[in-house]
Amino acid sequence: MPAAPRIGLTGGIGSGKSTVAALWVQRGATLVDTDAIARRITLPGGAAIAPLTRAFGPAVVDATGAMDRQAMREKVFRDPEAKRQLESILHPLIGEACEAQARQATGPVLFDIPLLVESGRWRPRLHRILVVEAEAQTQIQRVMARSGWPRETVEQVVAQQATRAARRGAADGIIHNEGKSLATLDGEVALLWARWVGAR
Repeated sequence: MPAAPRIGLTGGIGSGKSTVAALWVQRGATLVDTDAIARRITLPGGAAIAPLTRAFGPAVVDATGAMDRQAMREKVFRDPEAKRQLESILHPLIGEACEAQARQATGPVLFDIPLLVESGRWRPRLHRILVVEAEAQTQIQRVMARSGWPRETVEQVVAQQATRAARRGAADGIIHNEGKSLATLDGEVALLWARWVGAR
């Protein structure tokens, strides 16, 4: 494992991971955003488009040549095997891109991994895991506000993610992102930085 600290950041949808990630980046961490990578490889001409088309047919690609995220979301909600097949295509490609970005970093690397616990494969690659939490109703309201999704869709996403207990069981540190000022969150990040980065 590289000498530079590798920290996994995770939490349920709408928990506020992006806010916490930005505070780590302000302190000098390199952010590796797995969601951003997943979006990039499913854009027109992206590395995932050809294998997705072979696996699921042209219906999962929209008129622009990108993955039709809504069609794929509906498919994996209905069919657990489709979900496994999708992950078997995306996860290796995301992993390769993550490692390529991490190799370019000269200091701490923060991996933003929404499905860190669910994937079951990240722990050996990380020094520490930081979980960001919020109450379920807060998560739902945040996601509805930013995405325009109906409550039912958000609740389906939340239900498919790891439980709070599972995430807590994997955590080396927890930030509860509920009703706190940005300054308070920054103070909590500062303490973790001192403990996990400053000590190395």
